[in-house]
Amino acid sequence: MTDIFVPVVDQRQQPLMPTTPARARRWLKSGKATSFWKGGIFCVRLNVEPVARATQPIAVGIDPGSKREGYSAISAAHTYLNIQAETRTGVQEAEQQSTRMRRTRRHRKTPCRQPRQNRHHARKKVPPSTKARWQWKLRLATFLCQLFPVTGFVVEDIKASTLPGPGRKWNRSFSPLGVGKLWFYNALQKIAPVTIKQGWETNTLREHLGLKKTSRKLAEDWNAHCVDAWVLAHSAVGGSITPDNVRLVCIAPLVWHHRQLHRLQAERGGKRKPYGGTLSQGIKRGTLVNHPKWGNTYVGGTLDGRVSLHHPQTGKRLTQGAKVTDCRVIKLLRWRTRLVPFSPTHTPRKERVFPSVA
Repeated sequence: MTDIFVPVVDQRQQPLMPTTPARARRWLKSGKATSFWKGGIFCVRLNVEPVARATQPIAVGIDPGSKREGYSAISAAHTYLNIQAETRTGVQEAEQQSTRMRRTRRHRKTPCRQPRQNRHHARKKVPPSTKARWQWKLRLATFLCQLFPVTGFVVEDIKASTLPGPGRKWNRSFSPLGVGKLWFYNALQKIAPVTIKQGWETNTLREHLGLKKTSRKLAEDWNAHCVDAWVLAHSAVGGSITPDNVRLVCIAPLVWHHRQLHRLQAERGGKRKPYGGTLSQGIKRGTLVNHPKWGNTYVGGTLDGRVSLHHPQTGKRLTQGAKVTDCRVIKLLRWRTRLVPFSPTHTPRKERVFPSVA
């Protein structure tokens, strides 16, 4: 089994073919390349002009899901990266709560503007919760194009029943899922050619390759979601029938509360403190900092002039009383990234039966 590959970019940040960790170490030792982190992935940047810029076709398979989804970037020769990402949720509940807060403020004796006409009434738009979910997929697809010279995407099409309820006729041919995926396909087509596969086609491809998908959808296992993403990408580039890299990178989005005028419940004296936002004592939330006690953490909320620090991989809050002067800013994080330790459970079934094929 091959370890995870290292993405390579040139001096103009243009992606080249990935390399092995051993070759990347030789480049760094000789000064031929410089290391950097991008989105939690270790990469190298060439300091010299590459000998050749020829690239192989690299396809990205995308397996959407309700809780977890899989992404695999492969070529005919190697499997370069497997990502299992958590989906973006909670936007619908946040929008509903924001609407309730705005409406209740209008009935209190507090300064507020007059309600204005709905400017988006006649405009065709994607609902906020749906758009946030599919924008997250587009962000990850764009991120992979920044690491590898991607030549195409293969996406599994998902469907949902839209049966009308009692007294409703508008839901016969409409669903947020359908609107969101069409928006995603159109946006993805602007990056690279997109191929759509149905669910039964993915199942046929997986059975033809002798791979098995686990029923544990929330498991941090290559066989949970990345197996479908891998067979989708394999249908575009071909190559070996078994992946040479099943290491899993788990990604979770950083979710912040939008700026609110005040908290839901008033404190003593009837005062309501402001809440939410993206800045904590002048530092943008999600910024990776180094603290003398807690090490490398990222900045979360703020309380009484202090900031909270969170674990960069699990998101667990470590402290709420960190001083800003003790935090040395490193870089802004885009999401939480964690490399799952390798274990035999991540090996595809066909490789366990025939070890010599690997």
